[in-house]
Amino acid sequence: MTSSRPPVDATMRAVLLEEFGSPLVLGAIRTPAPGPGQVLVRIAASGVNPLDTKISAGKAAHARTRPPAVLGLDLAGVVEEVGADVTGFAPGDEVFGMTGGVGDLQGSLAEYAAVDARLLARKPAALTMRQAAALPLVFITAWEGLVDRAGVHEGQKVLVHGGAGGIGHVAVQLARARGAEVFATGSPRNLETIAALGATPIDRTATPVDTYVAEHTGGEGFDIVFDTVGGETLDASFTAVRTYTGHVVSALGWGSHSLAPLSFRGASYSGVFTLLPMLTGRGREHHGEILREAAALAEAGALRPLLDPRRFTLATAAEAHGVVERGEGQGKVVVDVAG
Repeated sequence: MTSSRPPVDATMRAVLLEEFGSPLVLGAIRTPAPGPGQVLVRIAASGVNPLDTKISAGKAAHARTRPPAVLGLDLAGVVEEVGADVTGFAPGDEVFGMTGGVGDLQGSLAEYAAVDARLLARKPAALTMRQAAALPLVFITAWEGLVDRAGVHEGQKVLVHGGAGGIGHVAVQLARARGAEVFATGSPRNLETIAALGATPIDRTATPVDTYVAEHTGGEGFDIVFDTVGGETLDASFTAVRTYTGHVVSALGWGSHSLAPLSFRGASYSGVFTLLPMLTGRGREHHGEILREAAALAEAGALRPLLDPRRFTLATAAEAHGVVERGEGQGKVVVDVAG
């Protein structure tokens, strides 16, 4: 094992979930050491996702988290130490990734985390630590849906439901970067944001599905419909997709849905469950590969996360969770860990 400085302190500050539904508490826990295949990251920033708040409330059994736990899926920081069998990173490297906060993996609301090196990529110089920490979950979800499942490519028409949301605003940028013409639904207050991202905005509160399908596709339907909202929006997706060759992808497939409208169009459906590699240990290399694609797009100026302007620290992480839980964020909420 190599290190950029003397061994870290025996304990570190971390935000703890002691019981589901209880307030997050700032405390001290033992600083982890990197095992084989792991690196120890000194965390600079932690992204906050709606899933974090669901886990905290005990409403995300699929995340397999058991209190006491340190939450936080996304991080950006600096490699502090390198465990055995790690060749791709060295102390001092700036990195980002979706690395913990589910299963038995320590999350990013802490000063350090020992993480599987396969889940990391080097942080692009074009992004700050805060920007990089905002990206992993949402970009990986967008990539798995649009690229891995639907094979988005130049010349296609793509509809993103929730185009100003955490996953949606990244999906818009990714689809455009791969040459698609992008349309996105949103509430009236988000239409300007959607237009600024380069998509054609559709007011979901005022425009029926049949109307925007007729207006933007001549009634043929969209080649890809990416649903980031779920519920009735997923049902609407099944009637908005192109006959025969269309593909609906959803990151939120909860509830009961009739597949008949999709079947009658001869189209296909895929679900995305981004947590699988962390929970099962299978496919973790692909997450690192996806984040290297994110870094390349960011360096090319084709990818920028929208950040909520408010600043939070480990001491006020519970307030950050509250902002996300209430849906008050104007962009991704990020907790500053370092400093």
